[in-house]
Amino acid sequence: MMINFDNAATTYPKPLSVRRAAADAIMNFGGNAGRGGHQLAMRTSEAYYSARETAADFFGAEPENTVFTLNCTHALNMAIQGVMADGGHIIISSMEHNSAARPAVALALKKQVTMSVAEVFADKERTVESFRRLIRSDTRAVVCTLASNVTGQLLPYREIGELCRVHDICFIADGAQVCGIYDIKLSHGINILCTAGHKGLYGITGTGLLVTDGKYTIAPIIQGGTGSASLSLFQPELLPDSLESGTPNIIGAVTVGEGIRFIKSRGMDNIRAHEERLCRRFISELAAIDGVKVCRDCDGEYAPIVSFNVGDISSEDAAAYLSENGFCLRAGYHCAALAHAALGTKGGTVRFAPSAFNTEAEVMKLVYFVKILKNLQNS
Repeated sequence: MMINFDNAATTYPKPLSVRRAAADAIMNFGGNAGRGGHQLAMRTSEAYYSARETAADFFGAEPENTVFTLNCTHALNMAIQGVMADGGHIIISSMEHNSAARPAVALALKKQVTMSVAEVFADKERTVESFRRLIRSDTRAVVCTLASNVTGQLLPYREIGELCRVHDICFIADGAQVCGIYDIKLSHGINILCTAGHKGLYGITGTGLLVTDGKYTIAPIIQGGTGSASLSLFQPELLPDSLESGTPNIIGAVTVGEGIRFIKSRGMDNIRAHEERLCRRFISELAAIDGVKVCRDCDGEYAPIVSFNVGDISSEDAAAYLSENGFCLRAGYHCAALAHAALGTKGGTVRFAPSAFNTEAEVMKLVYFVKILKNLQNS
């Protein structure tokens, strides 16, 4: 049986309660939410709205401002393209995932916006100052990942959020690597939070969220049937309808709601402490293996993700060897061109990302095979 340490991509296994919720949704919620007055449609609508309420409460938002998306990439594209629809200047960080960087670059290449990249440092104050220096009179949005998906470095998002508030700039946050592990709320200075439903929230794949405080208008990038204002040829302006065109992923939304309930039942602090403990043990064991490099700065703060390389072995070859021996770890560039350019990791890294279901025994088994791999290189 494979041991999954690629939970930064998607958590696996899913909690039993989530698996049961998915099966129950298939059996009982076969209607089209918001699109019919018959019993099946009404029952499905109630389940969908219940999941929306659960997610809204979790992030300190109003249900109508909580939008279900296909994934975090979908949410980020809606937020970035929607807020920047009328042009202006946008700032992104040097640690952004391509899900944020590519839509910003695409708008800049079309000359619809101008773009700047704020360098991220281990020192929080230097990072905030990096953003501050780039603010202009026409800056409309700042996009910032809350934690790097490559190294797990936590960015000073509350300070960046306050900077945006002072300058009346929309703060778009990518919470894909922290939601469900850290207590993230809109009240922390975030205007639009984008996240995945299938990672730390333990829902199934094909799920994401865009959660907004409603302060900034998000022009829709997809238009169509919403189940409301059907006689109008214009897209509804009210949330969530304006950003939820087409048949929603009912089963996915239900599993996200159930995943959040799982997090609450186990305790978010307990989950984070468990994952951090596994990361500390992994890093401690790697430190004893000559030639293994961990991509962390002693002055930085990190979410439970560890990127490393084994000597001169390519990240792909290292991950392939570990896969052959029963471990799932991601190798390469992790869809984060800017981050690897900033880190100078020309060959990428191997990424270790535990979940609530991993154990210390599994970590030690992984370390054993990393040692063998390094010895094979030396022989």
